[in-house]
Amino acid sequence: MSEVLAGRVALVTGAARGIGRAVALKLASAGCDVVANYYNSHDEAEAVCTEVRGMGRRAVAVKASVGLPESVDELFVELKKHFDRVDIVVSNAASGVLRPTMEMTLKHWRWCMETNAFALNLLAQRAVPMMPSGGRIVAMSSLGALRAMPHYGFIGASKAALESLVRSLAQELGPRGIRVNAVSAGVVDTDALQHFPNREELLASFAHRTPAGPVLTPQDVAGAVYLLCLPEAGMINGHTLFVDGGFAISG
Repeated sequence: MSEVLAGRVALVTGAARGIGRAVALKLASAGCDVVANYYNSHDEAEAVCTEVRGMGRRAVAVKASVGLPESVDELFVELKKHFDRVDIVVSNAASGVLRPTMEMTLKHWRWCMETNAFALNLLAQRAVPMMPSGGRIVAMSSLGALRAMPHYGFIGASKAALESLVRSLAQELGPRGIRVNAVSAGVVDTDALQHFPNREELLASFAHRTPAGPVLTPQDVAGAVYLLCLPEAGMINGHTLFVDGGFAISG
């Protein structure tokens, strides 16, 4: 494919596996150098960097917990050893507790909110001072921001907060030429889905109700992130782009 993003530097959090990995490789194939953030999956993150370097790009894997300010500070200290700018930030790393809402605690609430929503603000605060006009920030959301899903209450609430932050950041950063958007994905059969107690039910429901086809892949979601990073997307700002094959519109 054409290297339409050649010369850009992209930071992708949670880049070692699943959707984050697909995003990192997609942006690299379009010409980006990549900072692949991870927390536990060191070997997988290094494997992503090896693939990126195989495309002729620069790549570095950096460990950080995105919901902790001091850890994000360390992430950017390491990033600045390799790059003097960042053009694209993809806030993909996520976590949560899959349990009925009536069983959740304050600790669970803070964990979901800090990792899934507050992290976006931390990343923006550190990245924007070194992000030129034309920069892109893309946050990864989910249909749980709008729909009630079993065992997903606190995660869904954190994703709704994330989308609200996207709108606020888009308003604040728009005059600087920086666009902030979200991608909300349908059911993707990644490692993360293995932890859902109703995994098989989710996959079956998605396959049955999705007009565009029964399977949504990490590459499909990465393609949407890529679209938002293109120069042609310069007037898309504060938007949540659904990538679900039409699942959400089906009754």
